[in-house]
Amino acid sequence: MAVKVYIVYYSMYGHVERLAEEIKKGAESVEGVEAKLWQVPEILPEEVLGKMRAPPKSDVPIITPNELTEGDGFVFGFPTRFGMMAAQFKAFLDATGGLWKTQQLAGKPAGIFYSTSSQGGGQETTALTAITQLVHHGMLFVPIGYTFGAGMFEMGEVKGGSPYGSGTYAGDGSRQPTKLELEQAFHQGMYIATITKKLKEAA
Repeated sequence: MAVKVYIVYYSMYGHVERLAEEIKKGAESVEGVEAKLWQVPEILPEEVLGKMRAPPKSDVPIITPNELTEGDGFVFGFPTRFGMMAAQFKAFLDATGGLWKTQQLAGKPAGIFYSTSSQGGGQETTALTAITQLVHHGMLFVPIGYTFGAGMFEMGEVKGGSPYGSGTYAGDGSRQPTKLELEQAFHQGMYIATITKKLKEAA
């Protein structure tokens, strides 16, 4: 039976979604793992999104809270808003009260990835403040630590991400994830998929 890794994210301008795609590739590189992309629902009206010049959403399916129970492991992604996860993802997690009450996600591994506009925009605080959501569900936070190797110490170029998880900088929106950032995202997917597989096999 395949190990299911769900990459669940919110992306307004596509930066988080690009990382998600690479995380999925990394997870699927692990034998016996089936990875799936999911978006959380948008909560802003079209009029507001238009004023924010947000492009149309992709055709990645929208997840419901109860569908989380079908996953064996997770990687949650979101852009930052003032050093914390975007309200769209928080609203989705706020709707998981039923799962929290029955602790249906307890013991399941989960990682975090993110996008910020600048180097001081919350690359670590966004992940750090998101951990509380996992804790209340009894989930197992899986940081990448320094398992990405030399890429974690790169000083010759601007690079998003941290020991908490993979990341990117959006700047004014025109900057896209770099080759190194995408490689880190791939590594995160592979790393969490490997741990998820080990935990499921040991259960």
